[in-house]
Amino acid sequence: MTKLEFPPGFLWGAATAAFQVEGAAHQYGRKDSIWDKFARIPGAVIGGDNGDVACDQYHRYQDDVALMSDLNVQSYRFSTSWARVRPDGKSGKSGINQEGLDYYSRLVDSLLDNGITPWITLYHWDLPQALEDRGGWTNRDVAELFVEYAMTVYDTLGDRISTWTTLNEPWCSAFLGYTAGVHAPGRQDSTAGLVAGHHLLLAHGLAMAELRNAAPESNLGLTLNFTLADPVDPTDPRDVAAARQFESQHNSFFLDPLFRGQYPVDLMEALQQAGRFAPLDEAIHDGDLEIINAPIDALGVNYYHGEAVGHRPDPTAISTEAPVDRPTSSPFVLDEGMYVHSRGLPRTAQDWEIQPEGLRRLLVHLDKDYINGSNTRLYITENGAAFNDRVDDTGRVNDLDRLDYVKQHLVAVHEAIESGAPVDGYFAWSLLDNFEWAWGYGKRFGIVYVDFTTQERIIKASGRWYSQVSRENAVTV
Repeated sequence: MTKLEFPPGFLWGAATAAFQVEGAAHQYGRKDSIWDKFARIPGAVIGGDNGDVACDQYHRYQDDVALMSDLNVQSYRFSTSWARVRPDGKSGKSGINQEGLDYYSRLVDSLLDNGITPWITLYHWDLPQALEDRGGWTNRDVAELFVEYAMTVYDTLGDRISTWTTLNEPWCSAFLGYTAGVHAPGRQDSTAGLVAGHHLLLAHGLAMAELRNAAPESNLGLTLNFTLADPVDPTDPRDVAAARQFESQHNSFFLDPLFRGQYPVDLMEALQQAGRFAPLDEAIHDGDLEIINAPIDALGVNYYHGEAVGHRPDPTAISTEAPVDRPTSSPFVLDEGMYVHSRGLPRTAQDWEIQPEGLRRLLVHLDKDYINGSNTRLYITENGAAFNDRVDDTGRVNDLDRLDYVKQHLVAVHEAIESGAPVDGYFAWSLLDNFEWAWGYGKRFGIVYVDFTTQERIIKASGRWYSQVSRENAVTV
């Protein structure tokens, strides 16, 4: 047995998102988000599930905080709901829902009372429906309104929170929501995804400037979801080009503006050749990229799996984003000659391949090609897996498959740190089984089991093990 020790001060956390856990969807001043409306579309969410109750954390937050304390969770990454704080999307004081702010204030106080550091995400996909009715993220005005929302939250919580992240996974918000239509708001327009993606980045940059001015000592950044695209045949230039195209549309579309002040040149050229560049070009105003390119302190890395990509179809290829009983539309603006292939790796219950070594390579790549000696630190803000968990006759959930998944990925993180990648923390996804977006409640990611009928919580074997990892700051393999 080998004990892999992590650097002193390495942060061990767990993560959730407001819409996935809070419930109280139409109580205490909260109004519809795009996910509330999307969930009412027949067939949009498996089983017709919705977030009306979810894990009921709005009412049970104190019990959940106590649970985190029992698990030695050092930091809780949670999101505030725009639809709870400014439910109508209105500007000015009249648009503020004080009850929503009071809830987050109570949650933060409870976390601090239990020695748990709050880590806030300002946008985890729950845009007020009132703003979608005005064009959503395709409307540049929404970026400005996001800043007002962000500073409304900061004005209430800024005295107690030191880490502020603007967005979670804008790739999903833009391309699953506006291009593929498999996430809220369910629009299917390739160029709308490009425009939404730019406005999300602009919202981040504008909010960063205001937060930096208000809290110069705070840890500021955002979270992106990454994949690692490998060519099916690395000796075939067509497969190499397909993998590069995949990664450019998934990773570089956001990384390059953030760290290099420009969109990926190869992607822009391809969009121009395909006649799909104009809407993005019109959305980019003078000075936008300078705003987006402002330095960040923290880059959140969400990683679940990589992809093998080829230039020809694979009959065993799967969709890694869309539920199995919904029509699958590509989230990519340019998807010609780009196909995901199965590699025969073990899979999760979501049919995602398990590829922990990809996380090591991703972290090293981010360090070498983007951070490149800057002050930005990396945090694994989401990593986990869905498996078919069951409560056994003794009342336990013995999820050894998840335990092994997390262990393998933590080994990969340790290897990346040994290679010099500046990784300062790991957040398990997720603290609780919850509403898994278009998959409904059928996919369980939690290290804590939730009975969605009774709301009983049961710490899984993976949760007990993760508690020990956090306590020892080490993984034994």
